[in-house]
Amino acid sequence: MIQLDEICVDFGGLRAVDHASFEIGAGRITGLIGPNGAGKTTAFNVIAGAIRPTSGRVHFDGHDVTGLKPYQRAQAGLARTFQIPHEFSQLSVLENLMASAAAPDGENVFNVIFRRGRYLQEERGIYETARETVRLLELEHVIDEKAGNLSGGQKKLVELGRALMRDPKIILLDEIGAGINRTLLGKLADKILMLNRERGLTFCLIEHDLDYVSKLCDHVLVMAQGTLLTEGTVDEVRQDERVIEAYFGGGKYEAQL
Repeated sequence: MIQLDEICVDFGGLRAVDHASFEIGAGRITGLIGPNGAGKTTAFNVIAGAIRPTSGRVHFDGHDVTGLKPYQRAQAGLARTFQIPHEFSQLSVLENLMASAAAPDGENVFNVIFRRGRYLQEERGIYETARETVRLLELEHVIDEKAGNLSGGQKKLVELGRALMRDPKIILLDEIGAGINRTLLGKLADKILMLNRERGLTFCLIEHDLDYVSKLCDHVLVMAQGTLLTEGTVDEVRQDERVIEAYFGGGKYEAQL
């Protein structure tokens, strides 16, 4: 689904990503892990188009998207959530989801004025999809609540719902479990697993909790010092001495890929 080829990202004199190459397989839940400063979020930003790499190429679903803007990648089926939710705080949960839907007819002023029947039909479909997504995420009890009033965990669920409204092929989850209680974290994991197994939706998630990664992920990529250190199952990477050194050693490691 995603292929990064020799990606480098420089911020002034700092190289945040250093010739990183890896793949995110279609239909999988892939974990992207590593110590703080490993380059994980920068890699996500490169995939999503928020950052243009200094060098290297990004392929999505078989196409080179290195030069595409974030909205063009979103139109192609790539969605993401953020570590800090970006909800429309003054809109309700339902309105947040509806505002995130792709609406080609409603986004054209001519259609709204002169093709009102088509526009209203599309709007009705978006409304029904949003209500179904609210039900799926078990947010019915806050459906009319302003999103800014929700708990951190509920906001993360709204973030996931907004991503789902565009019917994506892949969703990038940036520390979606950060700052939420264990009960809601478990519910969130169940929803991600259900969407993967029943809808075939591909996920890639940045997460520090390896037990959570173990529950969710088929495959794990480990970044350190801006490059791919190793990959495999959670059990395999947990036992890799280079991973232990990168997380806990504080020294240099030799990445032999």
